Amino acid sequence: MIFRKIPILVELPEVAEKGEPISSKLKKKIKEWNPFKNFSYERLLQKLLSKIRIWALKVDAKTFHWLQKLRQSKKKKFENDNYWEEIKRIKKENNSANLTQQ
Repeated sequence: MIFRKIPILVELPEVAEKGEPISSKLKKKIKEWNPFKNFSYERLLQKLLSKIRIWALKVDAKTFHWLQKLRQSKKKKFENDNYWEEIKRIKKENNSANLTQQ
């Protein structure tokens, strides 16, 4: 069996010299890596403006909802409030009473 494997072993390259340890290779890669090399201010500005626009739309919808609730509550209050009709009625009664006394 060993005799059959000898030609295969001869064809194999000799053991390569040990290179740098993995940790030093990793350190080099980290130093070479630049996260800002593809940084684009336009893209950052676009994302920022999109988020601001979405936030503004949400605020607008919320204020619209609050205004709508206020208008409905005010409308209900005035429907139940007969203050001015009462004053008109009392004034008419006083005017008619003053006319009958004269």
